[in-house]
Order: sequence, then C-alpha cells, then structure tokens
Amino acid sequence: MRASVIVVAGGRSARLGGEVPKQLRLVGGRSLLDRSISPFDAIEAIHEIIVVLPPELMSPPPECLNRFRTTVRIVSGGDRRQDSVALGVDAVAASSDIVLIHDAARPFCTPELAQRILDAAGESGAAIAALAAQDTVKEGDLKSGVAVVARTLPRERMFLAQTPQGFTRPVLQEAIDVGRAGGLGTDEAALAEQAGYPVRLVQGDPRNIKITTEADLALAEEMTARSEPVVQIRVGLGYDLHRLVDGRPLILAGVTIPSDRRLLGHSDADVVCHAVTDAILGAANAGDIGEHFPDDDVRWRNASSIDLLGRATALIQDRGFGVNNVDVVVITDWPKIRDHAEAMRQCLAGALCVSPDVVAIKGKTSEGVGPVGRGEAIAVHAVALVRRDSRALC
Repeated sequence: MRASVIVVAGGRSARLGGEVPKQLRLVGGRSLLDRSISPFDAIEAIHEIIVVLPPELMSPPPECLNRFRTTVRIVSGGDRRQDSVALGVDAVAASSDIVLIHDAARPFCTPELAQRILDAAGESGAAIAALAAQDTVKEGDLKSGVAVVARTLPRERMFLAQTPQGFTRPVLQEAIDVGRAGGLGTDEAALAEQAGYPVRLVQGDPRNIKITTEADLALAEEMTARSEPVVQIRVGLGYDLHRLVDGRPLILAGVTIPSDRRLLGHSDADVVCHAVTDAILGAANAGDIGEHFPDDDVRWRNASSIDLLGRATALIQDRGFGVNNVDVVVITDWPKIRDHAEAMRQCLAGALCVSPDVVAIKGKTSEGVGPVGRGEAIAVHAVALVRRDSRALC
C-alpha cells in the first residue's frame, strides 16, 4: 500500500488575524505547518506529502518544508477549502492507493492517529478521526434575534469531526467530483457522504485541537510547554594537524584521496575525522579522542578513523545526545578537496547518524605560510552542535 497526504494550508487566517499567516505562526518554537506535517513524515507507507499553500507563500516556500524525509511538493490553493483540497488531489501521484487529508491548523496530530486513519480507510474506503460528544448537544435557533434551543439531539449519536481524514483513491475522486459539480462540504467526508459512501468513524484524539483564534494559539502554547521536552543545545570545537609523509593512502573524512603522500599517525591519521570526533566529544563533555582512543594502545594502530568517529557518536548517544550539525574547515594547500567534498560529507554523515545536508566541509589554503603552506601538513578545524532533551537528563 502506498499513501499520499494532502496538508491543507491554503487559508489566509482571517479569524486569527495578525501579520504572520496562521500556518507560519509559532507554537513552542515551531510553525503550525511544520508540526502538522511531522506525524506523516514518520509513517513508512506515506511516500509523498502535498502541501497546499496560498499563492503568496509559494515563492519562496516556507523553509521548514526542506527538513522532511518524505518527498514534499507544494500546490497553490483555491478560494475555498474544498477547492484547495481538489487542487491537492489533482497533484497526487498515480501510484497512491490511499490519500489522507489534514488541516495545517491541527498541529498535535500523532503518527499513531494518522496510522489508524490510514488503516481504516484501506479497510472501509473512507474514514475520519472523530470524538464522541461528551456534553448534551442542543440544536439552536433564532427567535426575535435571540438564540434559543430548537431541540435536544441524542448525544450518543453526536461526534465531532477532526482531521486527518482518509480515503481510497476512487472514493476521494468521486467526492471531489461532487464538489466540483456544485456540492458543498466543510470537509471531504461530507462530500463522500453526498457521493453515497459510508464514512467510518475512528477514535480521534482530544489533544488534536484546531487553531482558529488567539485563545486557541495560547492553549496550544500551554499544551506544548506541558508535554514537550526542554532541549539542551551544546557546541564543541575540534582541531587536529597531521604531517604529510611519503606513502599511501591519504584518507580524509573516510575517503581515500589519490595521492603519493599520506598523513602520519597511529591510526589511519584521518585528520578530518579526528577534529570532528573531538568536536562532538567536547560538545557532550565526554572527554577527547586521546582519552578514548589513545595512540599508545595497539587496538587503534592503523584503525579506521571513520570507525572511531562512529564509536564516538555512539558514546555521546549513550549520554542522550544527538548531533545536530557539523561544520568543518580543511586547511591544505595540497591536495585540493573540492572534487572530494561531497563524498566526504556523505561518509561523515553516516558515521554521525545524520543527513548529509547538516554536514558542511570547506577547503581553505594557508597562502603558502607555515608547514601547511609548504605542503608538510594538513590542519582541520571543526564545530559541532549537539542536542539533548530533558527526557535524557539524569
């Protein structure tokens, strides 16, 4: 089964107001749009996320859309919500069997809720998250400009609809066709009902609130403060220098560089890995490379430094830290690393358990000054940022 998700973020937040569009308003330091997409990024069956945005947010698109594992595509929205959803459906890949639809104004959906809707839609054709009404439900009317009770509705039959809502491809397409033919619905389930399909009710989540007003936004901030960990950020610096001598191989960041010279050291003398290792260890206050991999220990003779970096990464992970990003400066007049930088980034990223897009490598020269400038050595500076949340603290 392959699934797509349409995240509807095409509104202009008239009720919420403010200069910042609602989908970009922050809750706990993250935008509503970012939070609304995140749960779907964690589900293996979902292979694409289509974000429907108002035209004014299309270029450039919000930066948060670049950080997800799943492919994210953006579509310009329409005048009404159902128009925006229809445009999103038009963009869904032909290979998708099931489509989920979620409002960007609901930032607290969980992967578990999304998976329940995905499974139920696959079984029943159409499914929505919903909460059973807990209070007595009254239908209202106006008499002489005054709101009065028209009748009391049977509470056991009343449900409050949420998103995500899920549909098999044929059911959703018929629902969209109903809308395009003039049918009206505040959600896709209403259009599916008009198309003649039963819609399954799946237990929703009371935390899955919709942000409509400033009061909702304040409540969301309170919910975030109560439930989310405090993230601790630390920075570490690393530096290393090794002499160049005759012989092979020359290894930088785990990549073998064509050369008749190599770096001198107890291990493979990978000066890039050594600097990065010291940076992440320093950030986690976990000692240094000499403490964990001393050069008088035969176990580390000719050892792969990219492997040592992987061991150092595991060590800081045991302390509750993860690498956020790394910035590396390689100072060498020779060899030039430009043609090897991408392979070096990939190799470092694997050892650090991060995506290559958070690993930066830059080559600089020493303008012929000192041992590096004379081609006698290579030096490296590295900066690492690591993070640890409050659940990992002792």
